[in-house]
Amino acid sequence: MPAKKKSAKLLRCPTCGMLVRPSDEDFPFCSDRCRKIDLGKWASGAYKISSPVLDPEVLEDLALGGNNRGGGSDED
Repeated sequence: MPAKKKSAKLLRCPTCGMLVRPSDEDFPFCSDRCRKIDLGKWASGAYKISSPVLDPEVLEDLALGGNNRGGGSDED
């Protein structure tokens, strides 16, 4: 049986929907413009993580006002 030719996996740009190859320079976007549009949406708060935080350590850190970031101690 002859081997099947593997087709290159094509994906779509998350911003405009144009076809993009993994080998493209701006992957997973089709262009730097689409990459910047996506970054702007994150920066403006248009994208949000909608699932609730269930990790007890993260909830404790949030309750403390986020003062435990970095996991390290400033005391020597």
